[in-house]
Amino acid sequence: MVAGSNPAGRANFLFFARPPEVFMLEICIDTLAGIDAAIEGGADRLELCAALAVGGLTPPLSLVTRAAAAPIPSHLLCRPRDGDFRYGPAEAAMVADDIRLAAEAGLAGVVIGASAADYRLDAGLLASWVAHARAEGAKAGRTLSLTLHRAFDLVPDPLEALETAIALGFDRILTSGCAPRAADALDTLAALARQAEGRIRILAGSGIDATNARAILATGVPEIHASCRSPGGTPGEAEQRFGFQTGPSLHTDPEKVAALRRILADYRTLNSTNI
Repeated sequence: MVAGSNPAGRANFLFFARPPEVFMLEICIDTLAGIDAAIEGGADRLELCAALAVGGLTPPLSLVTRAAAAPIPSHLLCRPRDGDFRYGPAEAAMVADDIRLAAEAGLAGVVIGASAADYRLDAGLLASWVAHARAEGAKAGRTLSLTLHRAFDLVPDPLEALETAIALGFDRILTSGCAPRAADALDTLAALARQAEGRIRILAGSGIDATNARAILATGVPEIHASCRSPGGTPGEAEQRFGFQTGPSLHTDPEKVAALRRILADYRTLNSTNI
């Protein structure tokens, strides 16, 4: 049982989630430099993306190849375009191809998700991708770890969707607690962590940094997902005029990664002494 505070500023309340045995820090990156910065800062795992400005898209093969050689596991985001998560047959086939690519490249896992018209999970499509991931992993001599991405955050009933994810065979759910920012959904994250305990891992993400990570961890979630980016340099006038750049470039900041790493380490020590 751990104390926390809710986003509305009401009185402190208690979460009743057993402290997890292993805390994990996942950093989403969309550049080659981001891989090195995340590793330097102490990340446990990478999520490989392109276009983080729109929530992330499937990255190029060149980045996948570099990440496969990194000393920490990498999971490939399989998202063929921005916008909604409702996919027709052609786009579903693209995701299947990306899953195969992840297995053949030697990555540790994939990050996938799909919505039905009513925003519930598209269980049929997800089941086909999960089966495909298992088959492609077996061909490559490994088991691909499966993360359900933030299509989950659009569902009308997150606890029902959690059970669907478990039944489908996912290993974890990346979620902000069905709010734009995880720090504004502590109650939901706590409820998910309680219901998921021992059956699936909750990976909390969206807007997490050193200022709110402790509150996120107090919900009982075992994993944190963050971009840890900082502006890098002044945007070029010509690049902005031609529309090649809209503002300062954002780069993975190893100091921000390290700050989260320290919080996770401190939190694990605190909870191990209080169990």
